[in-house]
Amino acid sequence: MVFCSAAMAHKVNLFAYAEGGKIFTESYFPDGRPVEGGKVLVFDGHNTKLLEGKTDDKGLFSFSIPKVDDLNIVIEASMGHKNNYKLKKAEVEAGK
Repeated sequence: MVFCSAAMAHKVNLFAYAEGGKIFTESYFPDGRPVEGGKVLVFDGHNTKLLEGKTDDKGLFSFSIPKVDDLNIVIEASMGHKNNYKLKKAEVEAGK
């Protein structure tokens, strides 16, 4: 018998890093499946939306660094799965 909490049922993992002037993201479910076609939203440190895009079939999405600032990256996947990743300004600066 398998039990799953409501919080775990709607969990999605998101990882991001800056390198070579770009931000790279990877989104996946707890079972390891990639988030395909997930909506990625990027906000600056003042919660202003900078851009949005979609993950590919491997759960990946990358974009040019839009602004050297704290970035809040949000993934919205199917069935209410949602998470965010905060990339600090220093990390963004280092990835320029």
